[in-house]
Amino acid sequence: MPGPISQPLDGVRTLPELLRWRVSATPAGAAYCHFDVDAGRWVSQSWQEIDAEFELWRRALAAEDFAPGERVAILMPNGIPHIAMDQAALSRGLVPVPMHAVDNPDSIAYILADSGALLLFVDTLERWQSIAAVGQPLDHVKRIVCADSSGPVPADARIVMLDRWLADAPGAAALPDVAIEPDDLAAIVYTSGTTGRPKGVMLSHDNIVANVKAIAQRIAAAPHDVFLSFLPLSHTFERTGGYYYPIAAGACVAYARSVPQLSEDLRHVRPTVLISVPRIYERVYALIMQHRVSAGAVERVLLDLTLAVGRRRFDARQGRGGLSLADRLAWPLLKRLVADKVLAQLGGRLRVAVSGGAPIAEPVIRLFLSLGLDVLQGYGMTETSPVVSVNTIEDNDPHSVGHVLDGIEVRLGENDELLVRGPSVMLGYWRKPEETRRVKEPDGWLHTGDQARIEDGRITITGRIKDILVTSTGEKIAPVDLETAILADPLFEQTLVVGEQRPFLTALVVLNAKAWGQEKERLAASGKQGDAAERAALLARIAAAVKAYPSYATPRAVWWTLEPWTIAAGLLTPTLKNKRPALERRFVAEIEQIYAKKPAAS
Repeated sequence: MPGPISQPLDGVRTLPELLRWRVSATPAGAAYCHFDVDAGRWVSQSWQEIDAEFELWRRALAAEDFAPGERVAILMPNGIPHIAMDQAALSRGLVPVPMHAVDNPDSIAYILADSGALLLFVDTLERWQSIAAVGQPLDHVKRIVCADSSGPVPADARIVMLDRWLADAPGAAALPDVAIEPDDLAAIVYTSGTTGRPKGVMLSHDNIVANVKAIAQRIAAAPHDVFLSFLPLSHTFERTGGYYYPIAAGACVAYARSVPQLSEDLRHVRPTVLISVPRIYERVYALIMQHRVSAGAVERVLLDLTLAVGRRRFDARQGRGGLSLADRLAWPLLKRLVADKVLAQLGGRLRVAVSGGAPIAEPVIRLFLSLGLDVLQGYGMTETSPVVSVNTIEDNDPHSVGHVLDGIEVRLGENDELLVRGPSVMLGYWRKPEETRRVKEPDGWLHTGDQARIEDGRITITGRIKDILVTSTGEKIAPVDLETAILADPLFEQTLVVGEQRPFLTALVVLNAKAWGQEKERLAASGKQGDAAERAALLARIAAAVKAYPSYATPRAVWWTLEPWTIAAGLLTPTLKNKRPALERRFVAEIEQIYAKKPAAS
């Protein structure tokens, strides 16, 4: 494992300084890699080359003559154009407003209006037209730069195609430096909006740079590392961990083409570091478990043996048990026959993977740890830039989210709420002083809304205060924990647990079509068919998934569908989290029908 990043990083105070420092330190090092559609191949750029490309964007943006502090909205998928506009805005003292490329037009229009952005960088004209059709007044947007130059340009004088915008950039005369201070805004990043309209989190240069430095002291990457970027750059987890931190490390970032092509890109790019939300790990886990069901007896035994020996091997490395001679002798063969083949689907070179953004089910993380891949769970939020804590390879407890980063303080408040204070805590919410005062105390302590335990400096998240369900029998239950446990079963693609002021819990689930077909075949083979048999089978699978929880936390009713919940339908946030109120409104009739009946006693 390489040591921490060298000392000169300590002198970096702003994000433009961070890029200049990196370009100066390793000008010829590999910086970015992307798939060139025209050339039909992957191409890479050095730090010196990418900075020269950024310079053209800086000049084009400078020609707009916006004042420092004005906002530049970026509605683009991950890739060089996205970060080029981001770097151009930062260098001019402007404030990037990254938006989810898959968000719905109503939400985008709201963010544009709320942020007061003067420029919008958008992928297609169709996207802009869908935003304008919402009816939200957006006259304050002075310039709309469209990446896709195909098709006729509308009469709107604000719209310019990207290639023309860059071609019209002023010549080579030196641009005057824009004075940027560490306390200046470096981004307004909007929250997911799980319970209402998203809020703009104001992050300063100091917030982000401090977090990057703290991450570098905990998880050291190096110039030979390769990151694969596929989480949205509007997600602070990816923005800091997968964009700014690799600049500090001098590592190369390869931009995945799309989520449907992710498997192919993983095998081609062969990353050494992966940053992801749990959903990606859950999908790989589900595929492995589905394959196990259809595999032959020998293959199943080999997989089970690999996971059992691998688990003991992981625990021994962490000082939580010994490793027998038989296990030591068996592992090299099991690794070659099973573990290496499974991990080859992730490229075969991963040395570390980080999971954050949401809880990850223990069976899922345990599978990867048992295969020999160090998956490190961490904790953070947009309001903390975002990382608060993370495990390390040498000290990895899959039950927890690790030790707090250097320079950050944590303590427990009322109801065991986790409070955080430190240089990476946000300035506040954009144009929402009352909302800011509700979560950030005058002395800097931020109320996270998460319940936790802190033992020997290690943080374990135990629930979400606002997400606690209270049944009519007085039981208090954290539904997200149950949902995470249920999703560890590959049969379930999505789930929502409801039961506020109801006598029992109900699970609404979206089923995996292939796995459900196999389950129905199994039921039919045993003479069990029809709605009642299917319901009983689903409840049994759910009960097995949540067996670690009290009996009152076991859902006693289930409603199922094969139709996924989507962002476009307003049922998920752009980071794929449930919009609980929206889901409950959408399925209010189904929920009421369930509670109108009395299910069998548990």
